[in-house]
Amino acid sequence: MTTSNVPTETGPAFRRFSFALRDAGTLIGLVVIMAVFATLVPGFLSERNLANILQQSSINACLALGMTLVIISGGIDLSVGPTAAISAVITATLLLGGTPVPLAILAGLGVGVICGFINGALVAYVGLQPFIVTLGTLSTYRAIALIYTGGNPVLGIPPGFRSLFNGNLFGIPTPVLIVAVVAVAAWILLKKTPIGEYLMAVGGNEEAAYVAGVPIARTKITAYVISGGLAALASLILIGRLGAAEPILGNLWELDAIAAAAIGGASLMGGKGSILGTILGAIILGAMRNGLTLMNVQAFYQLLATGLIILVAMMIDRATRGRG
Repeated sequence: MTTSNVPTETGPAFRRFSFALRDAGTLIGLVVIMAVFATLVPGFLSERNLANILQQSSINACLALGMTLVIISGGIDLSVGPTAAISAVITATLLLGGTPVPLAILAGLGVGVICGFINGALVAYVGLQPFIVTLGTLSTYRAIALIYTGGNPVLGIPPGFRSLFNGNLFGIPTPVLIVAVVAVAAWILLKKTPIGEYLMAVGGNEEAAYVAGVPIARTKITAYVISGGLAALASLILIGRLGAAEPILGNLWELDAIAAAAIGGASLMGGKGSILGTILGAIILGAMRNGLTLMNVQAFYQLLATGLIILVAMMIDRATRGRG
């Protein structure tokens, strides 16, 4: 009797089933959190507060989608916050200098893409560890943002720009719609294109992917470029809301993005992640912070809760891999 046709639990069908179970578990976690805060906080489930949660979660969701692709490829991007800061201050200064809004947006996104490309090139071509590379560029990009502005905020973002990122369409906040479009695009990229297969292959087993002819360097750079571009997009959403850009913008954003990806099922060992799970993870963090804020819980306890969530998510991932 041969076993060549017997499906193994590590095959594609099993992985899809595992991802579905993990997404369902994340959704259940979100429902539980919402139920707890609905009990403790009057008005938590009001339409206005739910819209506020989604809008507040949109920035982290945007970051986390890019982070998920990097993590799937076997990397990490600790520089998303400073990347967002550079993009924000350059976009803001261009707008104040009279640059048309579309060109300023493209320039801001381009800065994020360039930062991501530098990260990816150092990882893919120089052979440095992703943690070390992005830890170095975290400080470098932050310093560039501070030097560029002299440490001062850029104030007076034009109303035309703000209306694009801080308005409503059909009663839905614009940032929520932007992230929804990005999430759909990321899902298509991961599930329906060769790049998605390459990301999974490189993160799962880089040596085997190389033998199979996967373009390793190009795949890694693509992941970091997308992460940088989405960090820039997140910064545009924020300065559209605030009307100002600061060089210290994005502090600890990388922690939130990693947390959302981890909650959603992404493994820091690479080769595993879920776009839907990441979105749910970002909403979980947003709902938790919103509820704790309404309960007047101090901010450092919220930071503690985020760190504990990351640890729990990693333990769950380890246990899951142990069974696989």
